[in-house]
Amino acid sequence: MRVLIVTHAEKTHFLGMTPLAWALRTAGHEVRVASQPALADVVTAAGLDAVPVGADHSHWRLMRSYDLFGRLTSPQPPFGRAADPLADVGWEYVRDGYRRVVPWWWRLINDPMVDDLVAFCRAWRPRLVIWGAISYAGALAARACGAAHARMPWGADIFGRMRAHALRLIAGRPPAEREDPLAAWLGARARAYGMEFREELTSGQFTIDCIPPSMQVEVDPPLERVRLRYVPYNGRAVVPDWLRRPPERPRVCLSWGVSSHERHGTFAVPAGDVLDALADLDVEVVVLGPRDPADARPLPANAQARAFAPLGVLLPTCAAVINHGGWGTVNTAAYHGVPQLVVPSWFDTPLTARRLAGGGGSLTLPAHEAEPGVIRETVRRLVEEPDFRRAAGRLRDEMRTMPSPNEAGAAIIGRALASGP
Repeated sequence: MRVLIVTHAEKTHFLGMTPLAWALRTAGHEVRVASQPALADVVTAAGLDAVPVGADHSHWRLMRSYDLFGRLTSPQPPFGRAADPLADVGWEYVRDGYRRVVPWWWRLINDPMVDDLVAFCRAWRPRLVIWGAISYAGALAARACGAAHARMPWGADIFGRMRAHALRLIAGRPPAEREDPLAAWLGARARAYGMEFREELTSGQFTIDCIPPSMQVEVDPPLERVRLRYVPYNGRAVVPDWLRRPPERPRVCLSWGVSSHERHGTFAVPAGDVLDALADLDVEVVVLGPRDPADARPLPANAQARAFAPLGVLLPTCAAVINHGGWGTVNTAAYHGVPQLVVPSWFDTPLTARRLAGGGGSLTLPAHEAEPGVIRETVRRLVEEPDFRRAAGRLRDEMRTMPSPNEAGAAIIGRALASGP
């Protein structure tokens, strides 16, 4: 079967899809990855065939140029309240949220690739298209060529949850007030290819879900899901000498996320402040990624700085990890049963942090509460109190009971075949 994986040019999103791509390929299917040109080198570095389509999107450049991060930080409508009782989330909040994210986010990242992607799909004729959570161009291209298609969110399915709630709210409005910015945009794009809007363009014919049930949010009515075990993949990497030896003291990793810093240009808390807070603990601290160039403080004696290390190799050696709540870091730590201190900053990271802490294996601090003394005490507890390691182990075990990429790949292909030509 020909399978096309579609994602807009966002490295971390693609990396999370790579183990499934390889499972499908080793099962004998012909797999290609379509994205904007900026992602081509990342795709080929993973040993997969890249199909550059359209032009690179300008979302992050515009966000920085017009200082829009403050408008999209949590609580960001319509997703900032995705974990709240939906009876308390009203029409104006959801409507205004869609008015914001559709033109300023989803159109910006999808429109530059839609035409070229549709043309490729009509020529190559994939049987199945798997598209990232907000890479709606993949759904449009699948419909245009008659392929089955599945949506693959990168974290808790706040998109599916809030979309279902939005549809209920829209249905309850007077006909003249039933505004639906997402349907209006996708409907216009669909009509350009001779198609009518269908709701499957927003949610896929089914969903591929790599989030363990205890971390997921409820979607009502439930979406059809194929469960998939998250398998860490950090891109092409070499295991350095220092990671081949076990640490002499409990190791703590500090990672604010390379991609997050590249996109936002900020840190949740200055790394130097965190390192100073941990300087007198009997731990070894490894700080990953770029440091603030304005911070000339020397590293404490118990710290080392590394521009990069593969998280899937580093985190199993750690007693704790401090991170920003990014899905790749969080899931990799959870997969290895490592207690986490999450300092969330925006979008879905506060929800992720609360869900992790609710399971007992992690703690969370909002950035404005992350004082040096509080950070020190929080990390000390994670390292020294065994209950955190035990609870993190329960989440690890839950993740590892989910179907492997090979098992899930067979179920995905079966679901695609059942959908017909």
